[in-house]
Amino acid sequence: MKIPRRRFLHLAACAAVLPAAPRPAWAQAYPSRPVRLIIGYPPGGSAGITARLMGQWLSERLGQQFIIESRPGGGTNIATEAVVRAPPDGYTLLLVAPANAINATLYDRLNFVFLHDIAPVAGLIRFPNVVDVTPSVPVKTIPELIAYAKANPRKLNMASGGVGTPSHVAGELFKMMTGINMVHVPYRGGAPALTDLISGQVHVMFDNVPTSIEFIRAGKLRALAVTTAARSEVLPDLPTVAEFVPGYEASAWYGIGAPKGTPDEIIERLNREINAILTDAKAKARFAELGASTLVGSSADFGRLVADETEKWGKVVKFAGARAD
Repeated sequence: MKIPRRRFLHLAACAAVLPAAPRPAWAQAYPSRPVRLIIGYPPGGSAGITARLMGQWLSERLGQQFIIESRPGGGTNIATEAVVRAPPDGYTLLLVAPANAINATLYDRLNFVFLHDIAPVAGLIRFPNVVDVTPSVPVKTIPELIAYAKANPRKLNMASGGVGTPSHVAGELFKMMTGINMVHVPYRGGAPALTDLISGQVHVMFDNVPTSIEFIRAGKLRALAVTTAARSEVLPDLPTVAEFVPGYEASAWYGIGAPKGTPDEIIERLNREINAILTDAKAKARFAELGASTLVGSSADFGRLVADETEKWGKVVKFAGARAD
């Protein structure tokens, strides 16, 4: 059938504008099916708790289920690669953690470049580590720990959840800035490291607050300081490391990332909804119970945080000579 010229030109003109028109409508309709939030850790722990809380609140706000999918292994690289390779449509997201910044230097070869291949969506929370010592170590302050370590080089064992984990690099940063020499003892996870710290098999650990706090309160561990720039609301009497070692800062944080190429409209909508959650009094109170503060900001703000952390921990990893197993 032959189409009249006037009719043909009208159809062609309509077709020309179709690709641009649906994008805002598409973003408004997002999400139209369940969304996967992938985490690089086993279920439980601070990552799992954070992901479940955010998934629940986002489901309530957006009317679609946010499914938490745990893909542990490879120091979070398995989970990250799964998201890197996913379609950039907003239906596969990543819980971003300090490991993603650390791994950029820790691993010689990765199948992705995190800062290039994952688009920042939003920050979620930040919480401090705490410098714990087993009660048999005769120190009660950070200056006493530094003096004792200098007087007894390589006599203190510093536990961590594994090579390149946040607890490891926080301790290495402390060593780098104070000139002390403690022996790093890596474990396969923070839980067994904490168990041996409590029993006195190892001496020092830069553990995160949520897992240490009950043992500190029970007197099974002695806390010397928190590692963030400001004091912690859940341990307000503890000084910061930076009060004795100026410039020291090490904190755990979580955020959300998406595959590169995810439409800006979807990233902006997710960022807007996440920030609305983070400014809600109930959400802030729930995270405060975990010893965390919220990271409200733009996707660009979160991108800068990840870039800064990647540069910072890259220097520490090189100082420590750390390499992934």
